[in-house]
Amino acid sequence: MRAITIPEPGDADSLVLDEVPDPEVQAGQVLLDVVAAGVNRADVMQRLGHYPPPPGASEYPGLEVSGRIAALGEGVEGWQVGDEVCALIDGGGYAERVAVPADQLLPVPRGVSLVDAAGLPEVACTVWSNVFLVANIQPGQVLLVHGGSSGIGTMAIQLAKAVGAHVAVTAGSQAKLDVCRELGAEFLVNYREEDFVERVRELTKGHGADVILDNMGAKYLARNVEALAINGRLVTIGLMGGRKGELDMGMLLAKRAAVIATSLRARPATEKAAIVAAVREHVWPLIESGAVRPVIHSRHPLEHAAEAHREMEASGHIGKILLTTGR
Repeated sequence: MRAITIPEPGDADSLVLDEVPDPEVQAGQVLLDVVAAGVNRADVMQRLGHYPPPPGASEYPGLEVSGRIAALGEGVEGWQVGDEVCALIDGGGYAERVAVPADQLLPVPRGVSLVDAAGLPEVACTVWSNVFLVANIQPGQVLLVHGGSSGIGTMAIQLAKAVGAHVAVTAGSQAKLDVCRELGAEFLVNYREEDFVERVRELTKGHGADVILDNMGAKYLARNVEALAINGRLVTIGLMGGRKGELDMGMLLAKRAAVIATSLRARPATEKAAIVAAVREHVWPLIESGAVRPVIHSRHPLEHAAEAHREMEASGHIGKILLTTGR
Protein backbone atom coordinates (compact mmCIF):
# COMPACT_ATOMS: atom_id res chain seq x y z
CA MET A 1 0.00 0.00 0.00
CA ARG A 2 0.99 3.66 -0.25
CA ALA A 3 1.66 5.65 2.90
CA ILE A 4 3.26 8.91 3.94
CA THR A 5 6.47 8.25 5.86
CA ILE A 6 8.87 10.55 7.72
CA PRO A 7 12.39 9.22 7.08
CA GLU A 8 13.91 12.23 8.85
CA PRO A 9 12.22 15.00 10.87
CA GLY A 10 12.04 18.34 9.11
CA ASP A 11 9.95 20.72 7.04
CA ALA A 12 6.90 19.73 5.01
CA ASP A 13 9.03 18.23 2.25
CA SER A 14 10.26 15.59 4.70
CA LEU A 15 6.91 13.82 4.16
CA VAL A 16 7.57 11.03 1.66
CA LEU A 17 5.01 8.94 -0.22
CA ASP A 18 6.29 5.36 -0.17
CA GLU A 19 5.24 1.77 -0.74
CA VAL A 20 4.98 -0.02 2.62
CA PRO A 21 3.55 -3.33 3.86
CA ASP A 22 -0.14 -3.54 4.69
CA PRO A 23 -0.83 -3.42 8.45
CA GLU A 24 -1.53 -6.68 10.25
CA VAL A 25 -4.93 -6.91 11.91
CA GLN A 26 -4.90 -8.09 15.51
CA ALA A 27 -7.74 -9.46 17.59
CA GLY A 28 -10.25 -6.75 18.40
CA GLN A 29 -9.23 -4.65 15.39
CA VAL A 30 -10.61 -4.02 11.93
CA LEU A 31 -8.73 -3.27 8.72
CA LEU A 32 -9.90 -0.12 6.94
CA ASP A 33 -9.51 0.83 3.32
CA VAL A 34 -8.84 4.51 3.96
CA VAL A 35 -10.78 7.05 1.90
CA ALA A 36 -9.62 10.18 3.75
CA ALA A 37 -7.55 11.28 6.74
CA GLY A 38 -7.66 14.42 8.82
CA VAL A 39 -4.59 16.64 9.12
CA ASN A 40 -3.89 17.82 12.67
CA ARG A 41 -1.32 19.98 14.47
CA ALA A 42 -0.12 16.81 16.17
CA ASP A 43 0.91 15.48 12.74
CA VAL A 44 2.97 18.60 12.15
CA MET A 45 4.63 18.22 15.55
CA GLN A 46 5.38 14.56 14.78
CA ARG A 47 6.91 15.55 11.42
CA LEU A 48 9.16 18.04 13.23
CA GLY A 49 10.31 15.33 15.64
CA HIS A 50 8.56 16.80 18.69
CA TYR A 51 5.66 14.36 19.13
CA PRO A 52 6.60 10.71 18.67
CA PRO A 53 3.83 8.11 18.44
CA PRO A 54 3.05 6.15 21.60
CA PRO A 55 4.54 2.66 22.00
CA GLY A 56 2.98 0.16 19.63
CA ALA A 57 1.41 2.79 17.35
CA SER A 58 2.15 3.17 13.65
CA GLU A 59 5.08 5.44 12.84
CA TYR A 60 3.14 7.05 10.01
CA PRO A 61 1.26 10.28 10.80
CA GLY A 62 -2.52 10.56 10.88
CA LEU A 63 -4.83 10.42 13.92
CA GLU A 64 -8.25 10.14 12.27
CA VAL A 65 -9.58 8.51 9.13
CA SER A 66 -12.69 7.52 7.25
CA GLY A 67 -13.11 4.51 5.01
CA ARG A 68 -14.64 1.09 4.50
CA ILE A 69 -14.04 -2.00 6.59
CA ALA A 70 -11.95 -4.47 4.58
CA ALA A 71 -11.49 -7.22 7.21
CA LEU A 72 -12.47 -8.05 10.78
CA GLY A 73 -10.05 -9.24 13.41
CA GLU A 74 -10.84 -12.06 15.79
CA GLY A 75 -13.59 -11.26 18.27
CA VAL A 76 -14.95 -8.17 16.54
CA GLU A 77 -18.74 -7.90 16.71
CA GLY A 78 -21.22 -5.28 15.60
CA TRP A 79 -19.37 -4.39 12.37
CA GLN A 80 -19.29 -5.95 8.92
CA VAL A 81 -16.97 -5.88 5.92
CA GLY A 82 -18.05 -2.98 3.72
CA ASP A 83 -19.36 -0.76 6.54
CA GLU A 84 -18.55 2.91 6.01
CA VAL A 85 -16.96 4.28 9.15
CA CYS A 86 -14.64 6.90 10.61
CA ALA A 87 -12.20 6.30 13.44
CA LEU A 88 -9.97 7.80 16.07
CA ILE A 89 -6.53 6.18 15.76
CA ASP A 90 -3.10 6.30 17.40
CA GLY A 91 -1.30 6.87 14.10
CA GLY A 92 -1.02 5.55 10.56
CA GLY A 93 -3.88 7.48 8.98
CA TYR A 94 -1.84 8.91 6.09
CA ALA A 95 -2.06 5.60 4.27
CA GLU A 96 -4.30 3.52 2.05
CA ARG A 97 -4.98 1.02 4.83
CA VAL A 98 -4.90 1.15 8.60
CA ALA A 99 -5.70 -1.25 11.46
CA VAL A 100 -8.10 0.26 14.01
CA PRO A 101 -9.33 -0.96 17.40
CA ALA A 102 -13.00 -1.75 16.89
CA ASP A 103 -13.89 0.26 20.00
CA GLN A 104 -12.58 3.40 18.30
CA LEU A 105 -14.85 3.11 15.25
CA LEU A 106 -17.82 5.36 14.58
CA PRO A 107 -20.43 5.02 11.84
CA VAL A 108 -20.43 7.81 9.28
CA PRO A 109 -23.20 10.15 10.44
CA ARG A 110 -26.23 10.51 8.19
CA GLY A 111 -25.88 13.61 6.03
CA VAL A 112 -22.06 13.62 6.06
CA SER A 113 -20.01 12.34 3.12
CA LEU A 114 -17.54 9.53 3.65
CA VAL A 115 -14.63 11.86 2.81
CA ASP A 116 -15.73 14.67 5.13
CA ALA A 117 -16.34 12.22 7.98
CA ALA A 118 -12.55 11.95 8.30
CA GLY A 119 -12.60 15.43 9.82
CA LEU A 120 -14.84 14.44 12.72
CA PRO A 121 -13.26 11.89 15.12
CA GLU A 122 -10.29 13.83 16.47
CA VAL A 123 -12.10 17.13 16.97
CA ALA A 124 -15.29 15.58 18.32
CA CYS A 125 -13.40 13.39 20.79
CA THR A 126 -11.08 16.23 21.82
CA VAL A 127 -13.88 18.70 22.43
CA TRP A 128 -16.25 16.29 24.12
CA SER A 129 -13.61 14.83 26.42
CA ASN A 130 -12.18 18.20 27.44
CA VAL A 131 -15.04 20.70 27.41
CA PHE A 132 -17.76 18.34 28.59
CA LEU A 133 -16.24 15.37 30.43
CA VAL A 134 -13.28 17.18 32.06
CA ALA A 135 -14.42 20.80 32.36
CA ASN A 136 -18.14 19.98 32.71
CA ILE A 137 -19.47 23.00 30.81
CA GLN A 138 -23.07 23.77 31.78
CA PRO A 139 -25.92 25.59 30.02
CA GLY A 140 -25.61 29.32 30.56
CA GLN A 141 -21.87 29.20 31.26
CA VAL A 142 -19.25 30.93 29.10
CA LEU A 143 -16.74 28.94 27.05
CA LEU A 144 -13.71 30.78 25.66
CA VAL A 145 -12.09 29.00 22.71
CA HIS A 146 -8.68 30.14 21.51
CA GLY A 147 -8.32 29.62 17.78
CA GLY A 148 -12.06 29.53 17.21
CA SER A 149 -11.71 28.99 13.46
CA SER A 150 -9.57 25.86 13.79
CA GLY A 151 -10.97 22.36 13.40
CA ILE A 152 -11.26 21.98 17.16
CA GLY A 153 -12.56 25.52 17.53
CA THR A 154 -15.35 25.16 14.97
CA MET A 155 -16.49 21.96 16.66
CA ALA A 156 -16.28 23.46 20.17
CA ILE A 157 -18.39 26.45 19.18
CA GLN A 158 -21.15 24.28 17.75
CA LEU A 159 -21.26 21.73 20.57
CA ALA A 160 -21.22 24.33 23.34
CA LYS A 161 -23.94 26.33 21.59
CA ALA A 162 -26.03 23.19 21.13
CA VAL A 163 -26.11 22.58 24.90
CA GLY A 164 -26.96 26.17 25.75
CA ALA A 165 -23.56 27.60 26.67
CA HIS A 166 -22.35 31.05 25.56
CA VAL A 167 -19.24 30.99 23.39
CA ALA A 168 -16.39 33.51 23.16
CA VAL A 169 -13.61 33.01 20.63
CA THR A 170 -10.27 34.48 19.67
CA ALA A 171 -9.12 34.53 16.06
CA GLY A 172 -6.67 36.55 13.98
CA SER A 173 -8.86 38.00 11.24
CA GLN A 174 -12.34 39.35 10.67
CA ALA A 175 -13.03 36.61 8.12
CA LYS A 176 -12.31 33.96 10.73
CA LEU A 177 -14.42 35.75 13.33
CA ASP A 178 -17.30 35.99 10.87
CA VAL A 179 -17.28 32.21 10.43
CA CYS A 180 -17.19 31.76 14.21
CA ARG A 181 -20.24 34.01 14.50
CA GLU A 182 -22.09 32.00 11.86
CA LEU A 183 -21.37 28.82 13.84
CA GLY A 184 -22.81 30.30 17.04
CA ALA A 185 -20.08 32.28 18.81
CA GLU A 186 -21.50 35.33 20.60
CA PHE A 187 -18.34 37.08 21.78
CA LEU A 188 -15.65 37.73 19.17
CA VAL A 189 -12.08 38.87 19.90
CA ASN A 190 -9.42 39.64 17.30
CA TYR A 191 -6.28 38.73 19.24
CA ARG A 192 -4.11 40.77 16.87
CA GLU A 193 -5.93 43.98 17.76
CA GLU A 194 -7.51 43.44 21.20
CA ASP A 195 -6.52 42.11 24.61
CA PHE A 196 -8.66 39.02 25.08
CA VAL A 197 -8.69 39.31 28.89
CA GLU A 198 -10.16 42.81 28.83
CA ARG A 199 -12.56 42.02 25.98
CA VAL A 200 -13.89 38.83 27.57
CA ARG A 201 -14.48 40.67 30.85
CA GLU A 202 -16.22 43.48 28.98
CA LEU A 203 -18.32 41.22 26.79
CA THR A 204 -19.40 39.06 29.75
CA LYS A 205 -20.08 42.09 31.97
CA GLY A 206 -17.23 41.20 34.29
CA HIS A 207 -18.12 37.52 34.68
CA GLY A 208 -15.22 36.04 32.72
CA ALA A 209 -14.97 32.58 31.17
CA ASP A 210 -16.22 29.55 33.07
CA VAL A 211 -14.22 27.25 30.79
CA ILE A 212 -11.25 28.09 28.56
CA LEU A 213 -10.10 25.67 25.86
CA ASP A 214 -6.49 26.63 25.19
CA ASN A 215 -4.02 25.47 22.56
CA MET A 216 -1.29 28.01 23.35
CA GLY A 217 0.14 26.80 26.64
CA ALA A 218 2.77 28.97 28.32
CA LYS A 219 2.22 32.15 26.30
CA TYR A 220 -1.39 32.46 27.46
CA LEU A 221 -1.15 30.83 30.89
CA ALA A 222 -1.15 33.93 33.10
CA ARG A 223 -3.70 35.80 30.99
CA ASN A 224 -5.99 32.78 30.81
CA VAL A 225 -6.10 32.62 34.60
CA GLU A 226 -6.96 36.34 34.62
CA ALA A 227 -9.79 35.69 32.17
CA LEU A 228 -11.33 32.88 34.25
CA ALA A 229 -14.56 33.35 36.18
CA ILE A 230 -14.90 32.27 39.81
CA ASN A 231 -14.75 28.45 39.84
CA GLY A 232 -13.43 28.58 36.26
CA ARG A 233 -11.59 25.73 34.52
CA LEU A 234 -8.66 26.25 32.17
CA VAL A 235 -8.06 23.21 29.95
CA THR A 236 -4.80 23.27 27.99
CA ILE A 237 -4.58 20.88 25.04
CA GLY A 238 -1.64 22.34 23.10
CA LEU A 239 1.70 24.09 23.47
CA MET A 240 1.86 26.32 20.40
CA GLY A 241 2.96 29.17 22.69
CA GLY A 242 5.61 27.26 24.64
CA ARG A 243 6.01 24.80 27.49
CA LYS A 244 6.96 26.86 30.56
CA GLY A 245 4.96 29.74 31.99
CA GLU A 246 4.42 31.53 35.29
CA LEU A 247 1.29 30.74 37.29
CA ASP A 248 -0.16 33.12 39.88
CA MET A 249 -1.31 30.67 42.53
CA GLY A 250 -2.81 33.50 44.58
CA MET A 251 -5.16 34.44 41.76
CA LEU A 252 -5.97 30.79 41.15
CA LEU A 253 -6.87 30.32 44.84
CA ALA A 254 -8.90 33.52 44.95
CA LYS A 255 -10.93 32.33 42.00
CA ARG A 256 -11.17 28.75 43.27
CA ALA A 257 -10.16 27.86 39.73
CA ALA A 258 -8.48 24.88 38.13
CA VAL A 259 -5.75 24.47 35.51
CA ILE A 260 -5.96 21.15 33.67
CA ALA A 261 -3.67 19.76 30.99
CA THR A 262 -4.77 16.83 28.86
CA SER A 263 -3.86 14.92 25.72
CA LEU A 264 -5.81 12.39 23.71
CA ARG A 265 -3.32 10.35 21.69
CA ALA A 266 -1.46 8.75 24.62
CA ARG A 267 -4.55 7.80 26.64
CA PRO A 268 -5.09 4.09 27.33
CA ALA A 269 -7.29 2.24 24.86
CA THR A 270 -10.05 1.84 27.45
CA GLU A 271 -10.25 5.61 27.95
CA LYS A 272 -10.34 6.25 24.22
CA ALA A 273 -13.09 3.67 23.81
CA ALA A 274 -15.15 5.39 26.52
CA ILE A 275 -14.68 8.79 24.84
CA VAL A 276 -15.65 7.40 21.43
CA ALA A 277 -18.77 5.79 22.95
CA ALA A 278 -19.73 9.11 24.58
CA VAL A 279 -19.24 10.94 21.28
CA ARG A 280 -21.44 8.45 19.47
CA GLU A 281 -24.14 8.86 22.12
CA HIS A 282 -24.07 12.65 22.52
CA VAL A 283 -22.44 14.22 19.46
CA TRP A 284 -23.56 12.02 16.57
CA PRO A 285 -27.29 12.83 17.05
CA LEU A 286 -26.46 16.55 16.89
CA ILE A 287 -24.58 16.02 13.62
CA GLU A 288 -27.35 13.92 12.12
CA SER A 289 -29.94 16.54 13.09
CA GLY A 290 -27.93 19.27 11.38
CA ALA A 291 -27.27 21.21 14.60
CA VAL A 292 -23.54 20.46 14.27
CA ARG A 293 -21.59 19.97 11.06
CA PRO A 294 -18.00 19.33 10.01
CA VAL A 295 -16.29 22.45 8.70
CA ILE A 296 -13.91 21.45 5.90
CA HIS A 297 -11.41 23.96 4.55
CA SER A 298 -9.67 21.86 1.89
CA ARG A 299 -9.08 18.37 0.55
CA HIS A 300 -5.70 17.27 -0.86
CA PRO A 301 -4.64 14.00 -2.52
CA LEU A 302 -2.44 11.85 -0.30
CA GLU A 303 0.58 12.53 -2.48
CA HIS A 304 0.19 16.26 -1.71
CA ALA A 305 0.57 15.81 2.05
CA ALA A 306 3.40 18.36 2.11
CA GLU A 307 1.08 20.98 0.61
CA ALA A 308 -1.53 20.19 3.26
CA HIS A 309 1.05 20.62 6.03
CA ARG A 310 2.23 23.93 4.59
CA GLU A 311 -1.37 25.09 4.52
CA MET A 312 -1.83 24.17 8.18
CA GLU A 313 1.39 25.86 9.24
CA ALA A 314 0.37 29.06 7.42
CA SER A 315 -2.68 29.15 9.75
CA GLY A 316 -4.95 30.68 7.14
CA HIS A 317 -7.38 27.76 7.12
CA ILE A 318 -10.85 27.68 8.65
CA GLY A 319 -11.92 24.25 9.83
CA LYS A 320 -10.34 20.95 8.81
CA ILE A 321 -7.75 20.04 6.19
CA LEU A 322 -8.14 16.53 4.72
CA LEU A 323 -6.05 14.10 2.68
CA THR A 324 -7.82 11.77 0.25
CA THR A 325 -6.59 8.45 -1.13
CA GLY A 326 -8.85 8.26 -4.20
CA ARG A 327 -10.39 5.00 -3.03
